[in-house]
Amino acid sequence: MDEAAVLANETTVPLMPCASVEETSAFYEALGFEVTYRQSRPYVYLALRWSGFQLHFGPAPGGLDPAREESGGCLVMVDAVAPYHAAFTAAMRRAYGKVLGSGLPRITRYRPGASRFTLIDPSGNSIIFIQRDEPVELEYGGSKRLTGLARALDNARILREFKNDDLQAFRALKSAVRRRGGDAPPVELAIALCHLIDLAAVLGEPTDPWIADLRDLELVADDRQRIESELGHLAGLREWLG
Repeated sequence: MDEAAVLANETTVPLMPCASVEETSAFYEALGFEVTYRQSRPYVYLALRWSGFQLHFGPAPGGLDPAREESGGCLVMVDAVAPYHAAFTAAMRRAYGKVLGSGLPRITRYRPGASRFTLIDPSGNSIIFIQRDEPVELEYGGSKRLTGLARALDNARILREFKNDDLQAFRALKSAVRRRGGDAPPVELAIALCHLIDLAAVLGEPTDPWIADLRDLELVADDRQRIESELGHLAGLREWLG
């Protein structure tokens, strides 16, 4: 090959499995994607475009279970992820009357300052939007610079944002609250409980026990201000606090 003739202007397009052309195209069109090609026979092929990137879909292998969310994936590198999350959640509200935060399809929660979020489509594919200046190194288990419940909170954040594993984040944080909650400052415990309430809601778990524990805490004005400053993006926060 004549390397001198190779130009560094390639474009790669992900090709992911599609369990249902109808469900997949309906979901992405609801988010504002344009269908540029669609066919069901003699084989499945679906091409979509949004802003400056494309997603293509082909036949699903036999035995594919979208619920396992192991179908396929795509990384979309962007300068800032917040506008993308805002655009997709606004589109969901228009199309579905709410943000799809659980089940299939859905979008993961976005915490202000976070560097990624994920769209999971009806076929179980994960489209992960990542900020280009995202930190390279992550400390799974929580930052070693932190201790106690604060470290558990950091671990839960990493599990949610980087591994897209709400269930493991819920289990880890629940265990940490039981083991370390009694030694933590009330405001730190309150923040952990708020995250547990949010995770429980996403996972379809009962939220009442965690809300009751939260309201039993004696929080001063400065505590509540910190909680609202850090967790104001959680829709039910003020209701949880009572």
